[in-house]
Amino acid sequence: MFERATQDAQLINDLMQAINGEYSAIACYRQIAKNAPSEKQRNRILEIRKDEKRHLNIFSSIYTQLTGKRPEPKILEACPVSYKKGLEFAIEDEQNTVDFYNEIADKAQTPYIREQFLRAARDEQNHAVWFLYFLTKRL
Repeated sequence: MFERATQDAQLINDLMQAINGEYSAIACYRQIAKNAPSEKQRNRILEIRKDEKRHLNIFSSIYTQLTGKRPEPKILEACPVSYKKGLEFAIEDEQNTVDFYNEIADKAQTPYIREQFLRAARDEQNHAVWFLYFLTKRL
């Protein structure tokens, strides 16, 4: 029983970190999209931002089901102002998030939670590739 409570507490902490990360990414990607040099890049970044909103909604729903209360997300880090620095920041953040989400999925006891984090990890990896493409395309 104690082990289960510890796992649940860890999952709730991980969920809150994921929620804050997604919330921060949504704000940052709005700024990056605003600075994009082309409409094509801006639209792709806004599509990525939609994925982040979907992740935020799913993780918030799981959090609410586990705790009985709605999360109150906070922005964790300020987004760099320049487009290039924003892309660099986004690439690193997305790559770190892939690892974090895979770790959560590995520990998850519930198939639904495991699958949601695995899917989000795949999305984040895809996002990192797009941001890297935009960064290298500018050089």
